[in-house]
Amino acid sequence: MRHRALGFDRVIAPVLRFVFLYVATLILMMWVRIPFMQWAGLISVVLATSVTMLLWDRGQESIGFFVRPRLAIPELLLGSLWGALLIAACATMVVLSTDIRHERGGGFPLFDLLVVYVPAAIHEELLFRGYAFQKLHRWNRPVALIVVALLFAWLHYGNAAVSWVGLANIFLGGILLGLAYEKYGRLWFPIGLHLAWNVVSGPILGHEVSGYESMATVFVERGDGSLLLTGGDFGIEGSIWMTLTEAAAILLLLHMIRKRSHST
Repeated sequence: MRHRALGFDRVIAPVLRFVFLYVATLILMMWVRIPFMQWAGLISVVLATSVTMLLWDRGQESIGFFVRPRLAIPELLLGSLWGALLIAACATMVVLSTDIRHERGGGFPLFDLLVVYVPAAIHEELLFRGYAFQKLHRWNRPVALIVVALLFAWLHYGNAAVSWVGLANIFLGGILLGLAYEKYGRLWFPIGLHLAWNVVSGPILGHEVSGYESMATVFVERGDGSLLLTGGDFGIEGSIWMTLTEAAAILLLLHMIRKRSHST
């Protein structure tokens, strides 16, 4: 009974408080009509995290977000490189296996970057790899990785043109981003990975990003092919090639994390 009580006090109760504050703040942001949804979500998760940590954790814990630039910037850049390379690898396999080609588009959508992609990456990483995930992770690592990845996939369930392959890939993406947090114990590596993943696949290559279509793109997608290979209107995240790409990245990250833990 004592073990269960400690688990509730140290894990479940803080997570529930955080979720309640996040949802309540998000409803408030919608009520006051914050113009851009992703910015409303980002403001909500920052406020919920800050209040939870200050009031109940008394500012004694860190989630690896407010860190020195000498740590944050290299990890952000490394994560961005990972995200860009993974999308490039998957896009290459799509091109080689289908009639899909990329032609010059209308240009880079700076507005989309500022109001959708940047706030979305930070919002979702703070929400899914931030306070609640880290509380669960310290209690039970497999539960944290799997449950949060399932919630991450569920969040995308209502997206346009969603498919079961797409949802499976979003789940794998949640596992990948959870391991990206584990790599350094900070949020900047997964934020960089998440942001570059979305920006390279959408604004640069012209794919839909989980069903979202950018206002303009550097390249546009032409041609056709099997939905299983191309991902269809859900975008490259709905492709079986993405499943293989994510599986390989997960195995590589697991190897790197284990190697690091054995050397310390």
